[in-house]
Amino acid sequence: MTNCYENSTQNPAYGLPFLFYLYAMSFIDEKIEEYTEEHISKESDVLYELNRKTHLRLANPRMLSGHYQGRLLSMISKFIHPKNILEIGTYTGYSALCLAEGLQKDGQLITLDVNYELEDFIQEYIEKAGMTDKIQLIIGNALEIIPTLSQQFDLVFIDADKANYIHYYNLAIDIIPSGGVIIADNILWSGKVVEEVKSNDSDTKILKEFNKIVQQDERVENILLPIRDGLMIIRKK
Repeated sequence: MTNCYENSTQNPAYGLPFLFYLYAMSFIDEKIEEYTEEHISKESDVLYELNRKTHLRLANPRMLSGHYQGRLLSMISKFIHPKNILEIGTYTGYSALCLAEGLQKDGQLITLDVNYELEDFIQEYIEKAGMTDKIQLIIGNALEIIPTLSQQFDLVFIDADKANYIHYYNLAIDIIPSGGVIIADNILWSGKVVEEVKSNDSDTKILKEFNKIVQQDERVENILLPIRDGLMIIRKK
């Protein structure tokens, strides 16, 4: 698709919902954000279509990793060149497709989600991307499924319900080897982690506790990137 993403913020196929998605979780100047978007490798035609269809069909498209974060996830995966990847939280499969780009030739990505209503939509784009032999989608409760997985994972991406982030981390740290990486999304939670937490805001409380646990965990080294809604990259020593 030639030049289809030359200036995505002005592409009428996206419209106002896309603009909201792009800037709602931004922590840097809008012009710098736009310039950054213009200097990132383009997403594939399949990813572009999935990005667009997600925005057209679903009520919460900001949950999608999107072009910027997707290229970062792809780059990290290519640096690690993992044999096995575990993704906790699939949504429409955009991040899974990006992460799978870095898999070894005989590698596999397992992605877990509870939303069976999106299963056919996700599988459609896994097939379009030619990734059916690389990506396995499992619908069900991740807390129950992860303990049944027998393999180790070189890379784990956590992007699911915030209430269980600490549980996901505790499970993930035991199934990655030394040098393995965990990436956790939404760690800045639209900036709420640095504000006074409301008594009924359990998600922000849990994310702040998650960040504290990771920061104090002597088994790992970590860096928090203020990209979109915040990415915590964690490496097991």
